[in-house]
Amino acid sequence: MARVEYYDDPAAPVPNSVVVAASAVVANERGEVLMQRRADSGLWALPGGGMNLDESLPGAAVREVREETGYEIEVTGLVGTYTDPLHIIAYSDGEVRRQFNVCFQARLLGGELRVSDESLEVRWVPVGELDDLPMHHTQRLRLRHYLEDRHTPHLG
Repeated sequence: MARVEYYDDPAAPVPNSVVVAASAVVANERGEVLMQRRADSGLWALPGGGMNLDESLPGAAVREVREETGYEIEVTGLVGTYTDPLHIIAYSDGEVRRQFNVCFQARLLGGELRVSDESLEVRWVPVGELDDLPMHHTQRLRLRHYLEDRHTPHLG
């Protein structure tokens, strides 16, 4: 299924759903950040996805990282909430969503790197190379907030 992201675009389709989602910034002992290149858009992103009705948001982040990267994590903090109504995501199946994303900070517990059917590539990216990756600016915003090492989470 293909995905197109819009931001402050008058040509964006009208949303027909709201999805609660979780993402996670996971750093390894070298300070590299775990990133995935999405199969649906080809863009780089933090691992994450929609919350199931039977789980918590931190639980969704743990599950999504495991499913998309093969790694087990522990949520250790909150980067922020991201609910900008100007950010619209359209899928080829007709879903057009506004996403309510909570981005967590997490630490690696174990597992082995693997690529899921949702990703074209998964890898640890040195912080100095993050700007070189093609990604939607809403992902860059989450990474920037993480790298600022804020004392309070972003609320937006």
